[in-house]
Amino acid sequence: MPKNKGKGGKNRKRGKNEADDEKRELVFKEDGQEYAQVLRMLGNGRCEAMCIDGTKRLCHIRGKMHKKVWIAAGDIILVGLRDYQDDKADVILKYMPDEARLLKAYSELPENIRLNEGIAGGGLDEDDDNGADDYIEFEDEDIDKI
Repeated sequence: MPKNKGKGGKNRKRGKNEADDEKRELVFKEDGQEYAQVLRMLGNGRCEAMCIDGTKRLCHIRGKMHKKVWIAAGDIILVGLRDYQDDKADVILKYMPDEARLLKAYSELPENIRLNEGIAGGGLDEDDDNGADDYIEFEDEDIDKI
């Protein structure tokens, strides 16, 4: 049987507790960077995000974050813009929900962005009371015409 020369298996990697994210200082955008909200995850370390400047970009998750920081649809991220490709960007940082609320309070994020929903602006409002639009009744004459 072969000898184990490594320091452990995948459970050792899984056991690392990176607790330094609990109280980190808030990182603001610099030039060449933009805030964005994830629209959907595409797989292969990529996601589609709507940037605050109104551009939808294909974002690549950097290797330091890959498999360590889980990004889901609706998360607020900081992306680095590319000089040579305007429709692509690189994910630099994922903001925790409390950090995203602070960014909105500091008016770094626009007011129309929805923080804790899955998809930016596409969620259903539960407080709408127009339930009459849920179904359509057809008369027998309408069915005969079809």
